[in-house]
Amino acid sequence: MYNFLPKQYKNTKNLDINHNYLSKQFSNYKSILSKIEKIILENDFTLGKKVNEFEYKVKKMLKTKYVVSVGSGTDALMLSLKILGIKEGDEVITTPYTFYATIGAIVSAGAKPVFVDVKDDYNIDENKIEKKINNKTKAILPVHWSGKICEMEKLKKISKKYSIPIIEDACHAILAKYKGTFAGTFGDFGCFSMHPLKNLNVWGDGGFVVLKNKKHYKKMILMRNHGLISRNKTLVFGYNSRLDTIQAVVAIESLKKLSFITKKRIKNSIYLDKNLNKFKDILLKKRDKKLKEVFHLYEFRVRNKLLRNRVVKNLIKNGIDAKVHYPIPMHLQPAAKYLNYKKGDFPVAEKIAETTISLPVHEFVKLRDLDKIISSIGKILE
Repeated sequence: MYNFLPKQYKNTKNLDINHNYLSKQFSNYKSILSKIEKIILENDFTLGKKVNEFEYKVKKMLKTKYVVSVGSGTDALMLSLKILGIKEGDEVITTPYTFYATIGAIVSAGAKPVFVDVKDDYNIDENKIEKKINNKTKAILPVHWSGKICEMEKLKKISKKYSIPIIEDACHAILAKYKGTFAGTFGDFGCFSMHPLKNLNVWGDGGFVVLKNKKHYKKMILMRNHGLISRNKTLVFGYNSRLDTIQAVVAIESLKKLSFITKKRIKNSIYLDKNLNKFKDILLKKRDKKLKEVFHLYEFRVRNKLLRNRVVKNLIKNGIDAKVHYPIPMHLQPAAKYLNYKKGDFPVAEKIAETTISLPVHEFVKLRDLDKIISSIGKILE
């Protein structure tokens, strides 16, 4: 076992149209560093004033009651589960088509992930959830994959019918909306990531939780900081999951750009939709006018795995950072072997994993880059 990330970054660094755009986004780093210098001089490193400022700004932006910043999106999920009292023997319903952190959080809380297949939009199939509910079911954890909100109206009806809380994995979905309501504000908890490649990002790990319930909010404040109410007294034995003040400074700067970033991702994605639609071998997601998708990922599918691999390989050869998010769904991961799922259990998720392709659509992707992507795909599919 080793740290594979430096090699991974090196392999994609020289691609002209890249998923990684951080050096451009943070080209104003000197201005940010000058603000960080004040933090250093004031010795305000842990849960400092800038953390409070960041939480207040997010609360106003998302029009929600409470926001608590934490160490990562994974921690946001895990702490939310813990606050609900979820433990060993409990079950949490979720999707097999997600990032590893969703399932890792459930397992870290002691619970068993119970998978429900997805639909063609990559999101959990709300019509299949009720069949998986039993007396061990303690939460439903939908994932707003790539920045498209799940069918939350139906999920809320299920939640109410069975008195099962909802924890939204909104790590891809900052500023996404459904009928005017923001992602992360439908359920009991909304969990967000600020990983460097998220739409709202920092210089490392960071996350936050959106909450409605005051009791949950107070407990989250305790749980992220060892359960401390003062330097010398703890009410519960909690965790160390604090957003560093330095990262809060970066997050506040990132908030200033978030609206522009979101609009540019949407604009680039609409352009790709319009121009890739002409290729018969490409399957695009259906777009819903009631939704504001924020395109943390722009994805499309082709007819089979062999063609997918050929398209990805040739796009990379042409300097385009085509990726697969992700080739193995969670129920078929080695870590999930103990759950006794097998190939064929979730056919839609498996088919998507075999045929999906992701393309860069961030704010530094220009029109000529999009045209190069479209032209390159056209030549491959000829």
